[in-house]
Amino acid sequence: MPGRRLTRADRQQIAAGLAQRLSYADIARRLDRPTSTVSREVARNGGPARYRAELAQLATTHRARRRPQPPASAQRTIEHLGPGPDATAAFVTELTAALVETGLPRTAARVMACLFTAETGSRTAIDMAQHLHISAATVSQAVHLLQRQDLIRCGRDDRSRRHRYFLDDNAGLRTVVASVAANQRLAATALRGAEVFGARTAAGTRPALAGRFLERLGDDLIRSAEKHWRDMVGDGAEEHTPMIHTSTQSATGQ
Repeated sequence: MPGRRLTRADRQQIAAGLAQRLSYADIARRLDRPTSTVSREVARNGGPARYRAELAQLATTHRARRRPQPPASAQRTIEHLGPGPDATAAFVTELTAALVETGLPRTAARVMACLFTAETGSRTAIDMAQHLHISAATVSQAVHLLQRQDLIRCGRDDRSRRHRYFLDDNAGLRTVVASVAANQRLAATALRGAEVFGARTAAGTRPALAGRFLERLGDDLIRSAEKHWRDMVGDGAEEHTPMIHTSTQSATGQ
């Protein structure tokens, strides 16, 4: 029925319909949903050529919990209980270096580290500019990149009209999702290259081997994410845990 959230089974049906080259309207009729629900679901999860049911499920698993912000006085008290400024600065530097090694630009990594070390997991752009000794415009560029990767989210500060940036509770999970999605896109492209050059040529053999390797690697990563998520949240999160169902071939609509 319209209004209810998409389930794993719904997403698997969407993936199957896309693989069969059905229109959004046809898929929506199968699900008894508005066509707009299907089109938005596909658009926000890679488009018809890249949609994968398990990646879409992971991307929507356990959305960031809206944690109530403590009063300003209580927040200051909490922060005073933490380490001193020198110890905090040293850890931020260490965490920033580790995040840079994952591929994040340095400024974006510094912003992430700044949010990680905030007691509430959130700060305004001005707060971060002051903590990091950079301009607000530089912070704005970094948070835009992090928002595009779904690592942070933006909301309104209850005590002012300023935007407040929140560390996404599922940032680690989203990092895995992004990594797997990138692997699958590269795998699909490599396999198409093998078809273009021909499997019997050296130029075709190389992308075929790389494509098959990345395809299996992506499946292994997503299975590991599923296992560890189950281990952490327990059996009670069954409805939020993704199932491994499709392959790169179905993701490319072939």
